[in-house]
Amino acid sequence: MKIIVCGAGQVGFNIAQHLADQQHDVTVIDQSPSLVAQISDKLELQAIVGHGASPDVLDRAGAADADLLVAVTNSDEVNMVACQVAHSLFSVPIKIARIRNQTYQKPKWADLFSRDHLPIDVVISPEREVAKALYRRLRVPGAFNMVPFADSRINMLGLNITETCPVVDTPLHQLTELFPNLRAVVAAVLRGEKLFVPGRDDQLQAGDTVYVASDSETTSRTMSAFGYEEKEAQRILIIGGGNVGLFLGQYLERDSGMSNIKIIEINRDRAALVAEKLSKSVVINGDALDQDILTEASAGLADTVVAVADDDEVNILSSLLAKRQGCGRVITLVNNSIYKCLISSLGIDVALDPKETSVSSIVRHIRRGRIRDLYSIFDGKAEIIEAEVLSGSEVAGKELGALHLGGEAKFCMILREEETLVPQSSTILKDGDRVVVLALTDSVKKIEQLFSARADIF
Repeated sequence: MKIIVCGAGQVGFNIAQHLADQQHDVTVIDQSPSLVAQISDKLELQAIVGHGASPDVLDRAGAADADLLVAVTNSDEVNMVACQVAHSLFSVPIKIARIRNQTYQKPKWADLFSRDHLPIDVVISPEREVAKALYRRLRVPGAFNMVPFADSRINMLGLNITETCPVVDTPLHQLTELFPNLRAVVAAVLRGEKLFVPGRDDQLQAGDTVYVASDSETTSRTMSAFGYEEKEAQRILIIGGGNVGLFLGQYLERDSGMSNIKIIEINRDRAALVAEKLSKSVVINGDALDQDILTEASAGLADTVVAVADDDEVNILSSLLAKRQGCGRVITLVNNSIYKCLISSLGIDVALDPKETSVSSIVRHIRRGRIRDLYSIFDGKAEIIEAEVLSGSEVAGKELGALHLGGEAKFCMILREEETLVPQSSTILKDGDRVVVLALTDSVKKIEQLFSARADIF
């Protein structure tokens, strides 16, 4: 595919890198010469200095032949106009725009992004996506990530394997013997710098980072099997009342099980706005790096502290201070990848990289074949894919063992009508099955081809 990315910031850079790694023809546009130079030096792609909504610049970028435009500049308005120009002058088939200002997304303005007005095919809101990701983590304590698939019937759980994990040094095929009726599959293992798809005879080791596919009804049993029996958090402290903090507070208020929610916001006007929009939460105006403010917010008594301020240093330091006061668990939003290697050694339980959610929300819309959903993991080194089996596709009517995926991909779970199935080599895929697959980067195209019917277009 020929893809134009408007914006070379953190999100644009990561999207471009991911797409270029997938052998797409990518062109990046940004007004900053330094950002353009940086992306040109690091990635194998074309980069142009210019305004992303300019017809001349889009023309130079090859918009007339482009299959997709992704507008992720820091300006909502530039993103919207870029999509309009790409549609009206160059007939670009798919336009995706990042829109941060929630005013544009109010239900009363639902027709704004229709083809007759502002022709944007997909609107992504990074802050809302991040808030949803945080909420999912809170619902499954112990997991550093939880991504639902197949209408939330299947969960993909990110887990850190510790020395107390009951299945350490146990061949994976013995899981069902140790835990009868457990519908779970270990999909991927990161061991040191090595990422691999485990076979039935592989064993997990302490220090491994894994993704496990689980039937949603047995997720709590799956967590127990891997040594996590924490109760769902009841007392939650959110540090930062920006859009992410506000959206997370709204999601939590809808959850009757989470009744004790507090938010610390340093800006007085913003704190007043957040208090106005939330009905059950306590909003405290103050600095989260002030011990007295943390004490006032009962940080030491919180089951979980979620730090989502706009500043990485504030998030990291306030998380450590909350830990020092005795809170049970901290989840910290970290934008700058340079801090990622420090997180575990500092004692932070979970670090969330918002770029992961943004990249996934965009990439899922450009996959070929009958791809229903997608989530990028391990810095784009692998993808979790939900695909639907169509008659006429290569997988329809085939035994899984006959597809010869090798060690680069794994069928993790199947939803057949209302039943979830753990795949076996003898399992025959049927028309309408929804299949969750873990694929390392080099095998993603093969998975797309397997699930593509002859008449498929992306």
